[in-house]
This record gives sequence, C-alpha cells and structure tokens, in this order.
Amino acid sequence: MDASQIKEKIGRFRILIIGRANAGKTTILQRVCNTRNDPDIFNSAGEKIDATVLKGSRERGEHDIENEMVFRSNPGFIFHDSRGFEAGGESEYDKVKAFIAGRSKKTSIKDQIHTIWYCIPMDEVSRAFTQGEIKFFSECDTGSIPVIVVFTKFDALYDVEFARLLREGRSRKDAKALAPKHAEEAFTNGPQLRILYHSKDIQRPPKCHVCLPDMNKGNANCGPLIERTAGTLDNGVLQQLFVSTQHTNLELCMKYAVEKTLARFIASDEKIASEDVIAILGSWFPHILVRL
Repeated sequence: MDASQIKEKIGRFRILIIGRANAGKTTILQRVCNTRNDPDIFNSAGEKIDATVLKGSRERGEHDIENEMVFRSNPGFIFHDSRGFEAGGESEYDKVKAFIAGRSKKTSIKDQIHTIWYCIPMDEVSRAFTQGEIKFFSECDTGSIPVIVVFTKFDALYDVEFARLLREGRSRKDAKALAPKHAEEAFTNGPQLRILYHSKDIQRPPKCHVCLPDMNKGNANCGPLIERTAGTLDNGVLQQLFVSTQHTNLELCMKYAVEKTLARFIASDEKIASEDVIAILGSWFPHILVRL
C-alpha cells in the first residue's frame, strides 16, 4: 500500500497532546510541523473557528478537546489539545477519559486517536508528578493507543546542574560543558522515572518517554520525539502514515523505507521491477517526491 492509498484509507495522523499550562505544547507542535505560526482550529463539524472567539472562550475557562488543530505547514497532522490535570482538575480528567474512550470506539480508523503525547515540564523541579498525572497513568484506559511522556523544558535541569557544579568549584566554562550530561544522569536515576515505571501507583505506564531541551531555540531538535513515536506504532500502516507525514526527519524516512522494503523482499520470492521498488521506497517520503 503506497502513501496515497494509506492517506485515502486513514486520512491524517491524529495525536492527542496533554499537558498543564505552560508545558510547552504549542512550541513542540510548531517544531514537529516546522513552523512558527499558530494552527488553524476547527470544530468537530469541520468548521473553522474564529481566533478571537477561541481566545474569548479560553479566557472564560472553556475548552473543547474535540476541536482539531491543524498547521498549514503540515496539514497531514491533526492535533487535539487537553489542558492537563491541574489541582482539582477532576472535570478535565473526566473529559480526557471520555474523549479517549469515545474515539477508541470509532469504527473508522480515520476518527481514532493514533498516539498520545503527555507533556510534563521540568522547570517545576520541586515536584515530580501531580496527583492528576498519577491518576491518568493509573486509571485511564488508553487501550492500544501508545502513550509517550514528553519531558519538556528539560534544559531547566541543565541550570540546576550548572549551579551545583559551580558550587563544587568548577569553572563556568567546565560547568556549562558538563551540565547537560550530569543532568541526564541525575534524571535517569531520579524520582521521575522511578515513579513512572516502577511505582505501584502506576498501573498503566507509558510506552516510553523522551526528554526535549531548548525547544524555544531556533535549532531545536524534535527528532527524538519523532523517532520514539514511530517506534511505538505496532500497526504497520499507521507507522508508514506517521513517518511519511512528518517532514522534519528525512533520515527516519530513509531508515524505514530501506528496512521495511528489504524485509518485504526477503520474505517474498516475487520478482519486482526496479520502477516498482523505487515507488515503494518513495512512498515513505511523498513530500520529497511532490517537490520534485
């Protein structure tokens, strides 16, 4: 099945992104879609929502998770936004739980959620997880939808380690160079991952996690999130849709194109013409072929 057939069958790749206020969700989506512009917002009927109306509803505390966010730079993605679970956010949790359950019951794969990105900012280092987040990973049944925890603003931990290294007598130059590595090591052995993967309170842990620093910088790299997401997709058709939809990681397209195509040929005795091989390989990055 080539990219055009996949898009006809499934449509666009649909992602639910969850995260409390100031978790850096919009910045990540902009990086994934390679833009600095805001997305267009559509209601469940496919009608575009006026930005001023949407801003007013946000100020009144209203929010509709069914709304679809689409960036013009990459309309192949549809994003749904949840505000996360702040203190006393039982209502928002119930909305997310109902949304996931409702989408999972959709008969058409086009309308289902394909991946969940759960964003947790690391600039609030005084706490690991909120009770709402623990509740989500303990009780919310996401079924076969892969959940990836995205630790955003990870560079905040660099500042913590930089200050610690200075206190230990390191020069500012050495402390700056060593801080990222020390932060990663401290995080790997710290409370966040122990709670996420080993706590008895977490009954439904995520598939994996990824740490994203410096997303506000011009050279920000969301490659790890793209790679992890592709790797969690067990459905081969969904995997090809995701890899061919994202435009920021050409190497990933090439990797999957070669590996999947070779696996197909090795497992089959059929003889395939060279032009068909090229077409199969090209289906993993149609956005490149369109430009040609």
